[in-house]
Amino acid sequence: MSLSLLLVEDKPATRNALLQALADSAFTVTCATDGLDGLSQAKAKAYDVVLLDHKMPLMDGLALLRNLRELPEYSQTPLILMTTQELNQVETAAGKAGADLCLPKPIDNRRLLGLLADLGRSMLPPECRTA
Repeated sequence: MSLSLLLVEDKPATRNALLQALADSAFTVTCATDGLDGLSQAKAKAYDVVLLDHKMPLMDGLALLRNLRELPEYSQTPLILMTTQELNQVETAAGKAGADLCLPKPIDNRRLLGLLADLGRSMLPPECRTA
């Protein structure tokens, strides 16, 4: 069973670095280049996890979070916001918009992979889980 992740990141260098890190995860990754593209892709296909940037053109991360949470298929989906701002300046607004977690940039790849591994295990049926 393959799990899917939508990565919404407008900066090519950051997107490529995250793609390299995510290559070692259990997730099949699809990329969106801005918030509007992310919303369009999320409406076209339901993803198991959405990892999204805070500051993007066309639609920022907070607006994307609100839009995703309005979609029934994303009511329980883990939504992880990445930001370059201080977490204490972003977390409250992000939580109100629908984020399950905020991560500071630059992303700590080991932490991200650990979080995704935990999420992946919790999403798999019990017979597919490994210790």
